[in-house]
Amino acid sequence: MAVKLTDVAQKAGVSVTTVSRVINNHGYLSDKTKHKVFTAMKELNYQPNSLARSLQGKKMKLIGLIFPEITNPFFAELIQDIESILFEKGYKIILCNAQRDKEKERAYLKMLLANQVDGIIAGAHNLGIEEYQELGLPIVSFDRKLSENVPIVSCDNYQGIKLAVHDLIQSGCHKIFFLGNKQLKGNPTDQRLKAYLNEAENLNFTPHIRSVAFSDSTLLKNITIHEMLQNDHPDGVVCTDDLTAILVLQEARKLGLKVPEDLKVIGFDGTKQIQTYHSELSTIAQPINDIAILLVKLLLQRISDPNKELNKKHYILPVKLIKSLTTA
Repeated sequence: MAVKLTDVAQKAGVSVTTVSRVINNHGYLSDKTKHKVFTAMKELNYQPNSLARSLQGKKMKLIGLIFPEITNPFFAELIQDIESILFEKGYKIILCNAQRDKEKERAYLKMLLANQVDGIIAGAHNLGIEEYQELGLPIVSFDRKLSENVPIVSCDNYQGIKLAVHDLIQSGCHKIFFLGNKQLKGNPTDQRLKAYLNEAENLNFTPHIRSVAFSDSTLLKNITIHEMLQNDHPDGVVCTDDLTAILVLQEARKLGLKVPEDLKVIGFDGTKQIQTYHSELSTIAQPINDIAILLVKLLLQRISDPNKELNKKHYILPVKLIKSLTTA
């Protein structure tokens, strides 16, 4: 539950009015009283906000969304779907673009607390932020392990890469490269690399991994892709997102490689934007709208009954292969 003004008053052993006066620096107050109130606020991780809301104990019908990137087509579509569903249910959002910055994400968490949000949907990629375990707010996570008490929603990352590898094998590929993040951090997306390595063993082909991070610039990704295509000569590439797959297609054209004759490429995400403007790309489509629906459903359940034990900690939704020209 979010900490209210009354909680601070009880902790400090003073009245709610006194807490209000300390926060607003109104009227004479002893240093001892101020110290008690500020100490209670710090211990409860309370951020001052609208006193009327805290006094009345009313919910704001406000949800915080924390994501790593708002221009990425996948996150843009997911955020849009989440916002639409929440709005239909009478909620509004505060959108936070955390990027790869832990301190920025921490600052946003404090801001969301200060605005007395009713809950948070978190999908940023920063790890090791202990505040998520201490907020006392209903939280649901997308594709990221925040703590043992926060449910996770993700697509079937393992099955997605398995489908991608099998599509390349069936299309005649023998030298299949994995292009994505090779760092294992205990998140659901780790299953993508695990699936690739397992399928390499099961299907008896040599694994080749080229690392590109989500946060890498286009320039850095292009350098890695250029070296891979020019020096390693793969005939198939599994990419862990569609934008990276498009960079592979662009670099292949620069090198005079024909797709799919010389090189076959498959992506991951399958957003509406990619399917519209790059319909030639084979991809593994995540059920973005279903993910949004489930994230909202779980969060609203936690808001209405925050003390209820979780039935499940990890909800995995199915993916599908969209086969197109790049693996024909």
